[in-house]
Amino acid sequence: MNNAGNNAATGIEGLDDILRGGLSRSRVFLLEGSPGTGKTTIATQFLRDGAANGERTLYITLSETEDELRNSAGSHGWSLEGIEVYELVPPENLLDDDQQQSLLYSSDLELGETTKRIFEAFERVKPDRVVLDSLSEIRLLAQSSLRYRRQILALKHYFARQNATVLMLDDLTTEINDRTVHSVAHGVLLLEEMARDYGAERRRMRVIKYRGRRFRGGYHDFCIKTGGVEVYPRLVSSEHRAQFVRETVPSQSRELDALLGGGIERGTSILILGPSGTGKSLLALTFVVGAAARGERSAMFVFDEELGLLKERAKGLGIDLDALVAAGNLTLEQVDAAEMTPGEFSQRVRQCVEVHGARTVVIDSLNGFQAAMPEENALILHMHELLQFLNRQGATTFLTVAQHGLVGDMKSPVDVTYLADTVILLRYFEALGRVRRAVSVVKKRTGAHEDTIREFRIGARGFDLGRPLTGFQGVLRGVPTLIDAGEALLSETGE
Repeated sequence: MNNAGNNAATGIEGLDDILRGGLSRSRVFLLEGSPGTGKTTIATQFLRDGAANGERTLYITLSETEDELRNSAGSHGWSLEGIEVYELVPPENLLDDDQQQSLLYSSDLELGETTKRIFEAFERVKPDRVVLDSLSEIRLLAQSSLRYRRQILALKHYFARQNATVLMLDDLTTEINDRTVHSVAHGVLLLEEMARDYGAERRRMRVIKYRGRRFRGGYHDFCIKTGGVEVYPRLVSSEHRAQFVRETVPSQSRELDALLGGGIERGTSILILGPSGTGKSLLALTFVVGAAARGERSAMFVFDEELGLLKERAKGLGIDLDALVAAGNLTLEQVDAAEMTPGEFSQRVRQCVEVHGARTVVIDSLNGFQAAMPEENALILHMHELLQFLNRQGATTFLTVAQHGLVGDMKSPVDVTYLADTVILLRYFEALGRVRRAVSVVKKRTGAHEDTIREFRIGARGFDLGRPLTGFQGVLRGVPTLIDAGEALLSETGE
């Protein structure tokens, strides 16, 4: 037996991170959740990790047959080699009608026989790790809370004497909210599944208790994929700090850099606000191109637009996204808000920064991210931690937000302007019978910037900025007033 360390790893990296190393050896733990939340999958991974480390493992099943367990494991591409499976079925004499009608209560016989056979299987295998699936059947046999508690205590003390790490499963199918095992178990993990109005179900877990261990509290998203359960620990930005130089990084446009007071500071977040079609995504791409020119990696997460269309639009600016991806300068990912949880998204962003070394991150757009997390308060907290994490890693982050409406009074679906270090505002405005675009920097924490409003055009040369619009008043409202007939606007040729 390999007893390295005082913890028995679960075989799930994210879960071990939440538990600060795994499950304490020679202790009894409870894993509870309604049917379908992934208890059996997690339990199987726990035993497979033990078997891989040369430990003896035992899976005692009262609810599923051995054939069902092996089929479930096969669906993940696993074999149960090294795991002893003991299928505990009711003994034949307890199903006999005459036995059922004896003076002794059948439940007494069934409970005693069940416990005896659990101990016999344990003595035969002498395992280091045990899974008992599930407590619901034992609760039904006990019939009363007192007898159930006595039975659980008897099992706990027996396993403790044998120095086994035990994971008990409970599917919470009884009508009575019995918390007996919570007080008996060394640690309790709760799994939850929530059905959304549209899209895939969302699964999350929480450590309810863990004696003597400072675990990572709160809810953590997880999902069941082919190959097992993946857990995404809640992001805590204060735990991630990196050393970097807070230098100013330029874009590919001298005029835009001038508007920004020289460029964007590394390790800051930039919010690009504007109605649909004003060029928010393409503006962010100019900074991606600038990063590639410096030999840096970037990551772009696209929620709202099909990647093929984005690539075609970028080509109109002379930006070949496929070439950037092929050269390793850009990680370009399509995100389906209906299928991905916020926790999984944060994990992907972390991987791009920590593993692949991305120094520029684009999230396009926050509207799509909000669709994955309808609760606005939770969205703000999520974005706060994510932006703080990226800032502390020295990554420059660009967020786009599509405002409601095209001209006039604009409304944002969620206000995150106070989270961003720099806010760039894009607007449509009407002048001389044409719809035009204007850009302004309304906030920058890290230095001076122009307070002017400039017209811009998107074309083959990229972002073409004109001189400040000093001859108009009311540009940001969409319908400006001409106060200087000599005002210069960009010509239709961009000259």
